Amino acid sequence: MRPNGLTRPIIALGLAVCVSLGGAMAAERAVPASQAQVKLSFAPVAKVAGPAVVNVYSTKTIKVASSPLMDDPFFRQFFGGNMPGIGRQRERHQQSLGSGVIVDPSGLIVTNNHVIEDGDEVKVALSDRRELECDVVLKDEQLDLAVLKVRDPKEPLPTLPLADSDQLQVGDLVLAIGNPFGVGQTVTQGIVSALARSQVGISDYQFFIQTDAAINPGNSGGALVDIDGKLVGINTAIFSRGGGSNGIGFAIPSNMVKVFVESARRGGSAVELPWIGAELQAVTSDIAESLGLDRPSGVLITSILRKSPAEAAGLDAGDLVVAVDGVEVSDPRVFNYRLATKGVGNVAQLTVNRAGKLIEVPVKLMTAPETTPRETLTIDARSPFQGATVANVSPAVAAEIGLSYRGQTGVVITAVASGSPADRIGLQKGDIVLSVNGNDITKTRVLAAAAASDPMFWRVAIDRNGQILRMAFR
Repeated sequence: MRPNGLTRPIIALGLAVCVSLGGAMAAERAVPASQAQVKLSFAPVAKVAGPAVVNVYSTKTIKVASSPLMDDPFFRQFFGGNMPGIGRQRERHQQSLGSGVIVDPSGLIVTNNHVIEDGDEVKVALSDRRELECDVVLKDEQLDLAVLKVRDPKEPLPTLPLADSDQLQVGDLVLAIGNPFGVGQTVTQGIVSALARSQVGISDYQFFIQTDAAINPGNSGGALVDIDGKLVGINTAIFSRGGGSNGIGFAIPSNMVKVFVESARRGGSAVELPWIGAELQAVTSDIAESLGLDRPSGVLITSILRKSPAEAAGLDAGDLVVAVDGVEVSDPRVFNYRLATKGVGNVAQLTVNRAGKLIEVPVKLMTAPETTPRETLTIDARSPFQGATVANVSPAVAAEIGLSYRGQTGVVITAVASGSPADRIGLQKGDIVLSVNGNDITKTRVLAAAAASDPMFWRVAIDRNGQILRMAFR
């Protein structure tokens, strides 16, 4: 938990997510016209939606030293592992707690990835107190979504239908349903405070619903429902100074959830996200002035990859994309969200400002290609890279880890084990290893050989978000 900022709250048993609810109303919107209308109840909505919201329990087994003294370098220096019990490891079970939503009567459940991440065992508890074991069938760190499947449902389970989150408006009433602080299923009420929040810092496909409905630790993965009892969002994060609700919660819109669930239904091992092969940049006030715009809007194309859908569609560097399928886009994350909800294999209609003229450009959406075999491996040799998982760079790998792809080649770090030498020296996911001791790193096997060479001195060059960093280690 990060104080004074955005957090995915964690309670004694687990991760908590902030619920953000948005209400899609079939009838015409109207403010209460009388005291009697103010006293109307949300009980019918809660009664319908509540049974489809579950508690999610994830258990992870970790190994810890049998004695805390083994964590002290001074103690290890003098006693090593020769004393009885020292050096042995014992298993400890670490639990996290969140919420989830049943979206299919066969037992498909949507929750947040951070609720079940790295869990060895996942269970859900229904509102009627039944406990069911689940398998994780699909998860995605970038989207922070996961789909669970109940192993042996004895009967059809209650579900929540998905609403069209694009129909939400600021001010709509919503309900957040989840399990805050592990006290049991709880319903809170609020309004949609804002839409299209894209600067939250959670994922690369940001387009969050903001709500003031109270969301607390344990709400992660829970339901944000409208007053028709339909799911409009999955509660994901809160902005909190002390870990509790400050009235600023964020939910992943149901239209993104719909894409994710469909991928799980098709049996995919990963969600397919569209790629057009264009590098995008947000439009600042200075850029807007240089383009003759009266205000910052749209996303600027800064480069086009060869043999990409963007090139095939005739897009050029310098084009300003102002809308996707008639819906305005304000920054690259919103653009990515619009393409993601459109879906791979479909055609997105881009409205482009080219030299002051608006033109319509249809672009066929495809998945990012794997232009070179990834050859993923984890570096085990004693070196600055020990504990890093690496792969050969390609558009597909870049898309999976959220790396801005500009045609780079070489080896990229896709994961870093916590506490490993690579972690301690500051290597990060997305770092591209350029050279080691003056030798170019072109493939993962080249890096593995360099890591195993055991020199007295290490000189490493990496590309981090376009900036070249040079480091030296003994």
